[in-house]
Amino acid sequence: MTVRNDQYEQTIVAPAICAGVGVHTGRRVRLVVRPAAPGYGIVFVRTDVTDRDNRIPVSGEAVVDVRLNTMIENAAGVRLSTIEHLMAALAALGVSNAVIEVDGPELPILDGSALQFVQLLDRAGFRRQEAPQTYIEILKPIRVEEGDKSAVLKPCDRYEMRFEIDFPTPVIGNQVVDFVVDEATFRTDIMAARTFGFAHEVEALRQAGLARGGSLENAVVIDGDQILNPGGLRMEREFVRHKALDAIGDLYVLGAPLLGRYEGVKAGHALNNKLVRALLAQPGAWRETVRVPDMAMAG
Repeated sequence: MTVRNDQYEQTIVAPAICAGVGVHTGRRVRLVVRPAAPGYGIVFVRTDVTDRDNRIPVSGEAVVDVRLNTMIENAAGVRLSTIEHLMAALAALGVSNAVIEVDGPELPILDGSALQFVQLLDRAGFRRQEAPQTYIEILKPIRVEEGDKSAVLKPCDRYEMRFEIDFPTPVIGNQVVDFVVDEATFRTDIMAARTFGFAHEVEALRQAGLARGGSLENAVVIDGDQILNPGGLRMEREFVRHKALDAIGDLYVLGAPLLGRYEGVKAGHALNNKLVRALLAQPGAWRETVRVPDMAMAG
């Protein structure tokens, strides 16, 4: 495996393909990730849409629906759901530029974590590009709240994350994770943590047109004080680790890695996107910077 250099942009070496079902639509979908030029960013392409612009560049403003996943939309009204687990893998593995082709309205959920997306990118290989990597450096704290939920970005000389959840069920309870967001930590502690849900909510979700592809194969399902999955949990505090995974993906819609500390309390996709928009609305709270020797400049 190539050890990447954080100071430069990176893409993949060769296309890689996977397929699976969408957790909300239940439809089978095929995904191809392809290399892209320096400065291109992360761009999704809905290959099943042929009558209008089917390219959806990722940005904070492109996020439109955050009920139970992160959905993006382009100016032509073309949408794509459940991008957050792949976005987390791209962020943690330092992929700056890629084209991701999908032949349906939603990314495959695979096993409910980022593990298989990391394996997909590992198969594709990584290639350093000549363009210096831009970072988003947090200069002033930005905070958003909704009731007892909050999400904050604070200045920090590296990318750190603290996440706390609190559920009344004893299966989850109060859980906290606090770590440096880097490739090594993501691979060992975060990427395999699966999405989770409650058995009593599944029928209501399906009535709302969601979770139609959800199963014990791609989610941890809790019923009262029991975990229904035959194998139980993959790791301790899997629930809060998955929420951190989601946050890494949700924040990468900014288009660059962070130099800052994220702290989330009971936050979900909606609050994370509210934080992204609050940050973008305050240009004095952040700046773009590079870390290449002899080019350390800020703009």
